[in-house]
Amino acid sequence: MTFHKYLADSKMFEYDKHYRECQQQKKPFIKSKINPLHGHYSVNVDLMTCDYVFSKIELNEIMKLINNEKIFVNSNFKNILYDFSIDEELIWIDGVSIEHMDFICNSLYDLSQKYHD
Repeated sequence: MTFHKYLADSKMFEYDKHYRECQQQKKPFIKSKINPLHGHYSVNVDLMTCDYVFSKIELNEIMKLINNEKIFVNSNFKNILYDFSIDEELIWIDGVSIEHMDFICNSLYDLSQKYHD
């Protein structure tokens, strides 16, 4: 069975199963789901399934990723509430474009593994 870097638009039991797989393999739990308020994605990253936290360098890289997406969303879509929260273990981003959701989720996963393999 292949490990998925993230799950998108899944049912709760699928997210729960993936969360347990992440715990067992000590990988970050990343999920994305369409926000029905605006039709863009809400992306969540949880490092509590791992034994590490994001470093300042990683947090800076994540902020660049978020800011680039925020610029894209604000310049291409009207009335999108783009918001995010970021700390050492948990990240949520609301308003990620459908076009960039896969890239964002994969980038967040790859970044989490870059310093912690």
